[in-house]
Amino acid sequence: MPFNNDKAIFLQIADRLSDEILAGVYQAFDRVPSVREYAAKLGVNANTAVKAYDQLAQEGIIFNKRGLGYFVAEDAQRHIKQTRRQTFLKTVLPEFVRQMRLLDITWDDVKKGAASIP
Repeated sequence: MPFNNDKAIFLQIADRLSDEILAGVYQAFDRVPSVREYAAKLGVNANTAVKAYDQLAQEGIIFNKRGLGYFVAEDAQRHIKQTRRQTFLKTVLPEFVRQMRLLDITWDDVKKGAASIP
């Protein structure tokens, strides 16, 4: 997995697993790959993956069944969407609108551009 320097790797891993949950790769109560499996898949140190799993567990997205592994929480998708929506509305959208104004981009331009996205 290619990582960027703008965000800690363990947070990028947590985001990726959250993306997979949102995409339906893992449903509520499904077992997710073990920390070691996921670390190997992404080519990172297992300790980094542990931090990502701990972060997701603290957020209530996954939970640990001792001896069995980590599982997707019942309301994980709702929680991820709610959190990301708040982040989008508070940080991404204001910057997006600011850039639109600076570049004289209209909402019609945005609609046309969005229509071309597969």
